[in-house]
Amino acid sequence: MQQIKKKIGFIGAGNMAEAMIGAVLGAGLVIPGNLFISDPDENRMAQLQSAYGLQTASDNKDLVSRCDIVIFAVKPQVIDAVLQELAAARAFDTPAGRRLFISIAAGIPLARIEKFIYAQKTDAEIQNMPVLRVMPNTPALVGAGMSGLCANRSARAADMEIAQTLLSAMGNVRVVDEEQMDAVTALSGSGPAYAFYLLEAMIEAGCELGLQADAASDLAESAVSGALSLIRARKEDPETLRSKVTSPGGTTEAAIRILDRHQVRRSIVSAVIAAAQRSRQLSRSGND
Repeated sequence: MQQIKKKIGFIGAGNMAEAMIGAVLGAGLVIPGNLFISDPDENRMAQLQSAYGLQTASDNKDLVSRCDIVIFAVKPQVIDAVLQELAAARAFDTPAGRRLFISIAAGIPLARIEKFIYAQKTDAEIQNMPVLRVMPNTPALVGAGMSGLCANRSARAADMEIAQTLLSAMGNVRVVDEEQMDAVTALSGSGPAYAFYLLEAMIEAGCELGLQADAASDLAESAVSGALSLIRARKEDPETLRSKVTSPGGTTEAAIRILDRHQVRRSIVSAVIAAAQRSRQLSRSGND
């Protein structure tokens, strides 16, 4: 990957910010001197500065003024306050050339971010301040994530390329329309929790069948990770691979029959739909 020469700032120093910092540095995409962090927790900033050699900003306004790319890595319940404080401090008034804003705050729509950044801006200024929205998931913490990415009308192909390059350091990236971000949140953002839930149940079953907890965990985790490896290696769809291992009258068929009887497939579909509906509700709250 080609190195990004721009200065990149993170507002928020939580786990996802650190995952992204470690990933882009590990991939050699950015030098530490071009990475900046701002967070109310000075001890946390000092910890990241010591671990990664990055720069600390005196406050959020200082970070915005010094960076070409600003990443809002804060929780969704505080992003309005962060943006409002920046807008009140006129941090968005004098961008030094083109400035890219990226939000990884779950469920926060582009329009809600634009409301603060674009207040009283001319069309020409707005065109120089693109806003992107990202929905990562927790496997990004170990470089195995999936990020959904969408952009507003000011984004150019070069902006998208930079964002995809940064996010690719944490795993895979899928560009979607913003209307699809609730589905991305439900399927990919919350998806790891569904896998953990399945593993919990498999491990519990193993223990009920007399296995020690560590043995049950090892067997269940290997089965799930092996299944994922198989589907990627064979390039076959899940239904085909399931059919191949479900012999008539066999043990797998006995298990699948119970799952079907309890409508587990429909329950999973309903659960993902419910997550998408909740994402939609959360994205609209505070956006009236």
